[in-house]
Amino acid sequence: MCGIGGLIYTPGTQPCSESVLERMAQALGHRGPNGVHIARLGRADMVHTRLAIIDLESGDQPLTSGDGTLVANGEIYNDLQIRRQIGPEHFQTGSDCESPLLLWERNGCTYTRGLRGMYAIGLYDKAQQELLLSRDPFGIKPLYFTEFSGGIAFASEPAPLIASGLAPRAIAPAVRDELLQLQFTTGWETIFPGIQRVMPGETLRINQGRILDRQRQSPIPAHAPFFTSEADALNHLDAALMDSVHAHERSDVPFGLFLSGGIDSACLLTAMNRLPCTTPLRTWTAVFDAPGAADEAEAANALAQHARAEHETMRITADMVWQHLPAIVACMDDPVADYAIIPTWFLAQKAAQDVTVILSGEGGDELFCGYGRYRSASRPWWKGKRRMWRRGIFDNMNILHQHPAHWRDGIAAAEMAAADATTPLSRLQAVDIAEWLPNDLLIKLDRCLMAHGLEGRTPLLDPVVAQTAWRLPDSMRLRDGKGKWLLRKWLQQHNSAARPFAPKQGFTVPIGTWIRQQGTHLGELVARQECIAEIARPDRVKALFRAADNRRTGAAAWTLLFYALWHRTHICNLPPEGDVFSALSQ
Repeated sequence: MCGIGGLIYTPGTQPCSESVLERMAQALGHRGPNGVHIARLGRADMVHTRLAIIDLESGDQPLTSGDGTLVANGEIYNDLQIRRQIGPEHFQTGSDCESPLLLWERNGCTYTRGLRGMYAIGLYDKAQQELLLSRDPFGIKPLYFTEFSGGIAFASEPAPLIASGLAPRAIAPAVRDELLQLQFTTGWETIFPGIQRVMPGETLRINQGRILDRQRQSPIPAHAPFFTSEADALNHLDAALMDSVHAHERSDVPFGLFLSGGIDSACLLTAMNRLPCTTPLRTWTAVFDAPGAADEAEAANALAQHARAEHETMRITADMVWQHLPAIVACMDDPVADYAIIPTWFLAQKAAQDVTVILSGEGGDELFCGYGRYRSASRPWWKGKRRMWRRGIFDNMNILHQHPAHWRDGIAAAEMAAADATTPLSRLQAVDIAEWLPNDLLIKLDRCLMAHGLEGRTPLLDPVVAQTAWRLPDSMRLRDGKGKWLLRKWLQQHNSAARPFAPKQGFTVPIGTWIRQQGTHLGELVARQECIAEIARPDRVKALFRAADNRRTGAAAWTLLFYALWHRTHICNLPPEGDVFSALSQ
């Protein structure tokens, strides 16, 4: 896992100075603490910072073959199969990222269709002076680009594009409004004007500094026949899960698992425990020191003991959150105001002391229909049908100066794109797979883990698993009011310690409780930030923080707190030093 960046120049443009590339590399340093390499290729430049996972000795990048030079951030899980197909004698290293380069030599810009994995890739063809930017179909690995006066620059994160001076440190108001209402942003536009995301599954073809073509590969399989037998579906699911977990365990460094008391991580642990392993499984769980907070420790401990895993439970306190929150928010340069960044960041900090790779259960809810919103949105109107993402966080709260008018446009576009999905439930899932998954959950996982030099892997977001999940009829996705029905049945069969049909406890961070405890002081500090006064009424902000005693007011207060800290780091360019109170007091 690495950080990548680079530039391709328009004709007649002088290449940038070395200092621009050095600033980019420095801003990518947390993603790759094991080495920095810069390649100057005439009409293009490449930057790579390495976190060594596979082929520790000879896997440095950029990788070169013929006219092609590649930098990649990712893991190619079918690398060994590709080597056998092409012939091992054609490979110069043991790096799994050499496979995309050799596939490109044979297949051109459609090379990613032969890849199974998570990846963000920059590939330069010196003969054609052409750059390809590619991202895996689920969007597990991030990739961004910006057009500047001399061409196009790309990087794993927006921050290196800004730090290098190639993109402005500014706000796009419409995208900011979307962030306030959704807690994440949709589509290709980011909150930074001029910086765009390479979309999940997309390959951009850029020639002489101009985008010529954009091709896209869907993570959702084409229409396939539904399973008609529950036994047949369970057999396929078992084969898919075991195959995916086995592939995702490939590593030359230690790995572990983030374990909750929920279905997804329990399924991963169950599969991992069935595979041969020379070292004990390592697992970590977060719990919160707050009255009434959800506590998954008991369920996670039972699962870990059954699997004979070395398990650690991390208790997160309000003092820990206030001390580290500026640093936690700072790592979210593409902003995601999901309070789950808090436990993810702390778990990553803890796990990084012992391992370099973490498996995580992201994707289970989206692929197997786990969210309650799917149940309510799929009901007939006379049974209380509720549209997904129907209400924004600040709707009817009289806090913002001007109510955002178009905050739901990105979700609406995803709903239109999903209209041809096979079943009512799959249409709802397709919306989340297109937007919520890559632009909230996967950004959160990537940034929080990379802040501590950890690689995150998501075995449930695998084409083999997706192929099985998308062949389930609605009755095997949702039954008796429970989502992920077939996944629960599989877990019931293979893990006697699991309670897959027990009521879902949820994983709710008690941020509202913590904010309310500091409501008066924190509300005053947030209200006086210029970025908050620009969008909200200070008196209403103060009142909100004093009344952050329910889910709605707590979410609104948290979103403003997140935005104030985020703006301080990524727009005002101030270091995230000190605790939250000292940071906001400066």
